[in-house]
Parts: sequence; C-alpha cells; structure tokens
Amino acid sequence: MKQRKNKEVSSYDLCQTVIKGMHEKKALDVVVLDLQNVKNAVSDYFVICTGTSDTHISAIADSVVEEVKKVSGTEGVHSEGMTNREWILIDYLDVVVHVFNREKRAYYDLEGLWGDAVRIEASEAHA
Repeated sequence: MKQRKNKEVSSYDLCQTVIKGMHEKKALDVVVLDLQNVKNAVSDYFVICTGTSDTHISAIADSVVEEVKKVSGTEGVHSEGMTNREWILIDYLDVVVHVFNREKRAYYDLEGLWGDAVRIEASEAHA
C-alpha cells in the first residue's frame, strides 16, 4: 500500500479513528499502547485488538482501513497477514494496528513486550 495523506490528522486522532473502526465490527479487548515516551519506539501508538475468527479479523481490519481513509484520506504504508488472518498488521507510520486471533495475541504478547508503554483501555482512549 502507498501512503497518501489528503488531510492532516494527528497521530492521536488517527488512533481514535482506528478504535472507531475496531468498535464498528465489535473487536474484543481493544488496547492502545502509547509509545511516545518509550525510547526507540517505532511509532506513537500501537492499537491492538482480538477477533473471534478469521472472518471477524478480516472484517475488523477492513473496517479500520475504511474509517481511516474516510477521515484522513490516508492508506496504510504497509500491511501484512491479510491472507492467513491470524494477525493482521496495518502500518500508518505513527499508528500501527494489530488485529489478532486469541492464540497469536497471547503468543506475541505485545503488551508485555512493550511494557514501558502507557497502556490505555479503548474505552478511555475513545472518550
């Protein structure tokens, strides 16, 4: 995917838009990792959620892409996992989206790996 920005949107607002897209498809356990004060962080935010099936995971990812494009005109710079749908990653540079199945989320434990990040439950982040 190519990055195209039609409207200037802050990384925080982009994060909120991602959360909205996840909630549209009833994603589970939505968590934001605020990485802005973490040394050597690759982005400002990780937004992580869980889907219940490969179809659900795909629907969540599609919803996120649609919401972000609608609000900002931005397409992700890179995405992975659309074929196997166990872990879909969509990279918006400042915000990286992770849509997992339960097993992959537990195995990769991004929340633990990035333990220095501020963890925000989606209900707080989406206020």
